[in-house]
Amino acid sequence: MKIVLVGYMGSGKTTVGEILAKKLNATFIDLDENIEEKTGKSIPEIFSEKGEIFFRKKENECLLDVLNTQNNFILSTGGGTPCYGNNMNQILEATKNVFYLKVSIPELVQRLSNEKDSRPLVKSISDEELPDFIGKHLFERSFYYMQAHHVIESKNRNVSEMVDEIAALLV
Repeated sequence: MKIVLVGYMGSGKTTVGEILAKKLNATFIDLDENIEEKTGKSIPEIFSEKGEIFFRKKENECLLDVLNTQNNFILSTGGGTPCYGNNMNQILEATKNVFYLKVSIPELVQRLSNEKDSRPLVKSISDEELPDFIGKHLFERSFYYMQAHHVIESKNRNVSEMVDEIAALLV
C-alpha cells in the first residue's frame, strides 16, 4: 500500500505519517529527510547553497524513486512538492491513497512562527507578515492540494483522530 500525505508546511504530515505508519505496520518516509540523505546536506543548506531550482529537481528525483521502487509506505511530502513540475500527477498515478492535511491559516501561523529557523521559505518573514504570506501561498497551492483523493481537516481534532480517519478511508 502506498499512502501519500500532502499539505502546507507545518500541517502535521510528518507527525501524522509516523503514527499512521506504526498503526499500519508500514514504512514511514519523509521526503525532505530522503533528499537530505541523498545529497548529504540539510534542506536549508541546499536552498542557501544551490537554490530552489536545484532543490526542486532533487525533490522530483527522490519522489519518483520512492513512488517507483518502494511498497507499503506512508510518504510525507514537502509543502511545495505537489506544486512543482508534474509531481502531483505522478503521485496520483502511483496511488489512490493521497491525503491533503488541511490546516487553517491561524493554526499554521501559530505552528510556523515557532519553527522559522528550520523553514527556509518563512525564515525571513516577520510574524506580522506571516498570515498574509501563508494565505497567499495556500491560495496558490490549494489547486494542487485539492487534487488529493481525500481532505483531512485538522480543525479541533487531535493527531490520533486524523490517523483513524485516514486509516478508515484507505482503498
